[in-house]
Amino acid sequence: MNEPSKRPEAGKRHEAIDVSDFVYAATGHRIRRLTMPDGSHWFPAVDVCRQLGHTNSRQALADHVPDDHRELLETVTGAYGLSVPAGREWRRDLNVISLQGLILLVNACTKPSCAPFKQWAAEVIETVQREGSYTLEEAEVQPSEPGAPIAYAMPEQVAEAIVRLEERNLQADEQFAAAQHKSIALQEAIVESQREMLETQRATLAAQQAMALAMERIADRLDSLVLERPAPTADLSTPPTTESVLADWRQRLSVTEDVWTVAVVIAPVLVEEGQLRQPLESIAARTGLTVHRVNECLRLLRKHACIRSQGASEDGAPVYVLNRS
Repeated sequence: MNEPSKRPEAGKRHEAIDVSDFVYAATGHRIRRLTMPDGSHWFPAVDVCRQLGHTNSRQALADHVPDDHRELLETVTGAYGLSVPAGREWRRDLNVISLQGLILLVNACTKPSCAPFKQWAAEVIETVQREGSYTLEEAEVQPSEPGAPIAYAMPEQVAEAIVRLEERNLQADEQFAAAQHKSIALQEAIVESQREMLETQRATLAAQQAMALAMERIADRLDSLVLERPAPTADLSTPPTTESVLADWRQRLSVTEDVWTVAVVIAPVLVEEGQLRQPLESIAARTGLTVHRVNECLRLLRKHACIRSQGASEDGAPVYVLNRS
């Protein structure tokens, strides 16, 4: 394709079409670009292949881009004494392609978004074949600054493709913004729900604390009532019976079989005679227990205030009486 007529200062180059718009029209996306001091452009092959739908970038380069139009980033920058750009995943071993390599990849692409650009490229070839050259029309309004490059009108097919792609991106941005708005609204609703749950938990905790305090006060009041209530006293006006004595003893202590045997023997004597003067051997003979065990049972009855000692008889036997206090 012949270059259109130029009116720049000597030794300076300019581009008839802004390369960013050119690449955007070809791929439908903005792609990273590295511009060399001589004005040549190189693009990461992985970026181009990703936007054009090539899943295997190495195979796509091998199938559609000659060696002359692809290089390693280290080789391209080293030829000009430049260092590898930092950031944005630029690596020394990154495969890069020239502008012609990008066009070759686009021509091999089957995505519908590449069709306007390929149609314009076909029109350029047809025009060159028919007229021998292809000339871009100059824009109606030219830059007024001294030495500014000439502005050319964007080819209609490329301009329409850029407009459609920009509209699609705007729609995508609007949809993304709407989705973000919904997400923020949902997050706010979740936060509000969590706040309400927290308030409910706090109210429940306060109610539980109030209930616990009330129960504690009730317990304290009951304790005070128990302390204020006079202790029951034995009705000394009513003479005891064997049954009442045994019933009282059951309440006073945990009665085992041997203790109960001794209690059944001595209770009638204490009720009828008012005293127990029988030797331990006599009680042991009547209960079938040993003297030592009889003594232990009597000691247990004394410990729980069922009986109390009242000295000893003339023969030295202990004397016991009922404890009715």
